[in-house]
Amino acid sequence: MLTHRPSRPARRIIAAGASVAALALTLTACSSDDGGSGSSKTQDANEKITLTVATFNNFGYTDDLLASYTKTHPNVTVKQEIAATSDDAKANFTTKLAAGGAGLADVQAVDVDWMPTVLQYQDKFTDLTDDAVKGRWLDWKTKQATSPEGKLLGYGTDIGPMAICYRADLFKKYGLPSEPDKVAALLGGDSASWDKYFQVGEQFVAASKGKVAWYDSPDGTYQAMVGQLANPYENSDGTPKDLATNADIKALFEKVATESKDKGLSAHHQEWQPDWDKSFQNNGFATMACPPWMTSSIKDRSGGVKGWNIANVFPGGGGNWGGSFLVVPSAGKHTAAAKEFAAWLTAPEQQLSAYKQANNYPSQLEAEKDPIVADSKNEFFNNAPVGQINADRAAAVKVNPFKGPNYFTINKAVTDALVAYDVQGKGSVESNWNAAVDAYKALGLG
Repeated sequence: MLTHRPSRPARRIIAAGASVAALALTLTACSSDDGGSGSSKTQDANEKITLTVATFNNFGYTDDLLASYTKTHPNVTVKQEIAATSDDAKANFTTKLAAGGAGLADVQAVDVDWMPTVLQYQDKFTDLTDDAVKGRWLDWKTKQATSPEGKLLGYGTDIGPMAICYRADLFKKYGLPSEPDKVAALLGGDSASWDKYFQVGEQFVAASKGKVAWYDSPDGTYQAMVGQLANPYENSDGTPKDLATNADIKALFEKVATESKDKGLSAHHQEWQPDWDKSFQNNGFATMACPPWMTSSIKDRSGGVKGWNIANVFPGGGGNWGGSFLVVPSAGKHTAAAKEFAAWLTAPEQQLSAYKQANNYPSQLEAEKDPIVADSKNEFFNNAPVGQINADRAAAVKVNPFKGPNYFTINKAVTDALVAYDVQGKGSVESNWNAAVDAYKALGLG
């Protein structure tokens, strides 16, 4: 789910399909199938219907789980459509939404970074407000899916509180403490900072004589850092900040670019690309920002490599990367049934099942407290107590970044420039920052 990646590719999704501006023009010309009310369409409870649910990567919705729904709803047939990556899913979502919503699944999974589009075009989605689900989720998770008018447009699935995943075997080999509590202390404990993280990285790379990088990618590291800013690209009213004068983003860009390439801390790979995949099996790097869903991606790519562990620490205190929602497009034929199904999928019982299947840390308060989650350990990560780690990391999240309708495209302009510098070896820090600014200007947001 979360941010549910090719085994969860990117919660940091790359822009795909129509731009927000083009989408706005198209949607303006389209009328809502239900008159713009966003209300659920009712149907005969005995009518034989098929409900489609569109997900990406791995939401943990197994055939057995979905079959248990049809057992109690014999009139309903459920079909799951799974996109290979979140990029593919976003392209499909954006394209069909631009056509008025026709062809979208009855229940559509959306990444948190897509929610600004959902909120901007709320008449294309069913209002899911219901007393039966009130208080089910973390307050900030519900807020992410609530329109200014108070409509609840998405039911939360997972969240992505970040810790540090690391190769304990490589830490030990190159003279760093390798036990999780000692690694947490090494990185600063409760006072962990990005400066300290990079400083330790320089020590590690020097000890390995440059054979092993400190972290996997510039874009992943930047994503973790930008997720700690309250208003990275837009003001709280949705108006974009001029990237050319955005001092916070420029400082982050220059820091990541310098540490990644000039100081050699990055493995010089772009996340979710083939070289990045291979780096998990050739000792390509030692650490990475690690929301719960990322642990499945690491395991899937590591092959026979062992030695991974998780430190209950994160530079800058805390941050959330990813998380998804289920929405119900109002163009669907069975919106009332779809709403009921979405509520069932995001109930604590089903989210516990998804957690066991895909390590998607639930956003439901009751599910988080259940021993299945709270007491869970991850065998691949040396039996790391992930239930406790995830709970602590979630509690450390103090900032919920504002993501308006232009967050996605502006973020892409910046990360593309970082990749161009560190991964592709193009130009200088300054020239690539200027390229990001030019890409921002080309969006015509000023």
